[in-house]
Amino acid sequence: MEFDAVLLPKRRAQMIAQGFWHDRTINDDLDACFAACPDKLALTAYRLEAGDLRRFTYRELVQMADRVAVGLSRLGVQKNDVVACQLPNWWHFTVTYLACSRIGAVINPLMHIFRERELNFMLKHGEAKVIIAPKTFRGFDFETMIKGIQPNLPDLKHVVVVDGKEANSFEALLSGPAWEKEADAKDILSAHRPGPDDITQLIYTSGTTGEPKGVMHSANTVMANIIPYSQRLQLDAQDVVLMASPMAHQTGFMYGLMMPIMLKASVVLQDIWEPNKAVEIVQLEKASFTMASTPFLTDLTRTVIEKKTSVPTLKTFLCAGAPIPGPLVEQARAALKTKIVSAWGMSENGAVTLIKIDDPDERAFTTDGVPLPGVELKVVESDASEPALPVGTPGKLFLRACSNFGGYLKRPHLNGTDADGWFDTGDLARIDEKGYVRITGRSKDVIIRGGENIPVVEIESLLYRHPAVAMAAIVAYPDERLGERACAVVVTKPGESFDMPTMVAYLKAQKVAIQYIPEKLEVRESMPSTPSGKIQKFKLRDELRDSAA
Repeated sequence: MEFDAVLLPKRRAQMIAQGFWHDRTINDDLDACFAACPDKLALTAYRLEAGDLRRFTYRELVQMADRVAVGLSRLGVQKNDVVACQLPNWWHFTVTYLACSRIGAVINPLMHIFRERELNFMLKHGEAKVIIAPKTFRGFDFETMIKGIQPNLPDLKHVVVVDGKEANSFEALLSGPAWEKEADAKDILSAHRPGPDDITQLIYTSGTTGEPKGVMHSANTVMANIIPYSQRLQLDAQDVVLMASPMAHQTGFMYGLMMPIMLKASVVLQDIWEPNKAVEIVQLEKASFTMASTPFLTDLTRTVIEKKTSVPTLKTFLCAGAPIPGPLVEQARAALKTKIVSAWGMSENGAVTLIKIDDPDERAFTTDGVPLPGVELKVVESDASEPALPVGTPGKLFLRACSNFGGYLKRPHLNGTDADGWFDTGDLARIDEKGYVRITGRSKDVIIRGGENIPVVEIESLLYRHPAVAMAAIVAYPDERLGERACAVVVTKPGESFDMPTMVAYLKAQKVAIQYIPEKLEVRESMPSTPSGKIQKFKLRDELRDSAA
């Protein structure tokens, strides 16, 4: 595969000079762990459906990474070849990435919810040579699905399945044989190690805005984010990270797979989100940090309250993906005794803004934090070349960051980064006098009703505060006279009801302008969303448009 990461070379000298790029790879950090703490517990993996628990010390993790690396080379995987990984949070995922890094291959994380339509596009576009997936997971046969589309994928040579019984199983091809002891293993493991500017990850945008794009990252770009991120959160080698967010998403990949190794810390993986089990795991494993979206925080808080238990070691819960309702922060702080940190980021950069550990709690629900070191933000009317808007004025959000990606694979015309390095985030935001940012919506989520912009996120935040509302999203639907009107889509809490008169009366009581109150309400049992908890508004818009046709 030829990677057209055109955004990397032009900023290398500046990033090195400023100390934001560290010119190391995950191989260097894994080797440092082996040298400094080989017998420290590195990885604990809970597979709830299989009833399986597996632990690795750093010594064992290095051995397995080397073993799988040689095994991949036996399948013909070479430097810059793409290895797709459609696995839940299993230890095999972590090992696969580390193995790819040993031989210069590029991992392509894929959400386990993807089916034929998504996989056909991503595997073909990314030219994956190997895909690693479960044989079955949660009642679905991944092997049959992938083999069914394989004839349409000329680059896909091998389908490797975890827990398979045939010759193509992960166990038979990769983790079983002692490949690392073969005569040529040392040469294989040393010949093609990647450099810090080589592409290490190809990850597709999560699909909240339509057709996915292949985001290319190097070790320098992801580490330029993870290092200041962990410093902002005051994390170190003594921490135990719980990761239940999918590792096929940047949250799980950067902060559940890479960060613990970079810190010489320990990580605990949970493959299926089950809040009762999560509480048990935090208590047993003494987890001190986790990152997930708002529904995870809601579930964990409710479970601790209902079970009359505690999670005393959990120091910090970083919540991202959607605004955190204020009442939830207050309830979580009281029940969990945990610092709730708000953040905002994207696949192209990782986490961009976080509040600080010593910030007042209200910052977590009134802002999305301040930029990490190496990040500049700018809110403008329409173009990055314009001067920044006054403090507190909403507009289009651009960023210039040391962690900005290398570009979109085969689509450099969509990179959205100008000659001065400003990247168009596609988000709308405002920045206050202290530099804290508040995301107010996505540019594609803007609803312009008769020439008036509706503040989507603000109204959604108010709806979240209603005691009957569990989830809320506001999207546009077409209107012949006004162009667009607003529809509120709501999921209620168990046993609660919510209707149009209730919503209107509630928003009026909150002193919302009449023009901003949604003119339509749909109450649903669930929302279309990504595994990280982001509501897929493009699907809601499509459904509303189709129903109006």
